[in-house]
Amino acid sequence: MVTRCEHCPLRRFHLFKPMSDSDVKAMQKFKVGELIIEAGTPVLSEGSNSPQLFTALYGMGLRYKHTSDGERQVVNFVFPGDFVGLQAGVMGEMSHSVEASSKMTLCVFNRSELWGFFKSYPERAFDLTWLSAVEEHFLGEALTSLGQRSALESLSWALLRMFMRCERIGLVQNRRMAMPFRQQDLADALGLSLVHTNKTLSKLRDQQLADWSDGHLTINDKEKLAAIAKIELDVVPVRPLM
Repeated sequence: MVTRCEHCPLRRFHLFKPMSDSDVKAMQKFKVGELIIEAGTPVLSEGSNSPQLFTALYGMGLRYKHTSDGERQVVNFVFPGDFVGLQAGVMGEMSHSVEASSKMTLCVFNRSELWGFFKSYPERAFDLTWLSAVEEHFLGEALTSLGQRSALESLSWALLRMFMRCERIGLVQNRRMAMPFRQQDLADALGLSLVHTNKTLSKLRDQQLADWSDGHLTINDKEKLAAIAKIELDVVPVRPLM
């Protein structure tokens, strides 16, 4: 059964801005259905001209690019509440791919309706612009990790950011969350080798700060992890829900 926007389970979480009745009606009009896919299923492909846009309702995925020699660079990760495909909606095609890392449920929107949606609901269009700005900010942080942080600092930053995001949407229980990504995914995202990533994760485990094993991530001390990452343990900013 397709979830109606008024009953969206994500709306109850404080990570997302409250939606007015008119916002909910606008999104319900924009939404054309839902798609359930298994782990490993491509959502969007680099260079494609997809007719659809998506919001992740359940599950996690990743965004990545392929280099000319066939190597993969993970750009970032997809969590419930993320809007996927805006790049193709604006630029005509995707410059990166999106793939499910776990079973996912996606809300589906017609890309052909995007400009009409902007015209009819300008406040919602601004929300999409805000999400794009947040994406740019995240990429700036990731680039800082690639260039300026040590492996220990980078991994502490990445694990903490993902953990805090999931904490705000009810996916963390007793300091533990499902982690469907591979260590290779995180290594790709941070420009590290798999061996270096594994050894660094072992250091965090030995210090009893974080443990990623058996498909789950446990963080025992966010404050110490933030200190290692050299970031403030700030609140995850409230974001629009599309």
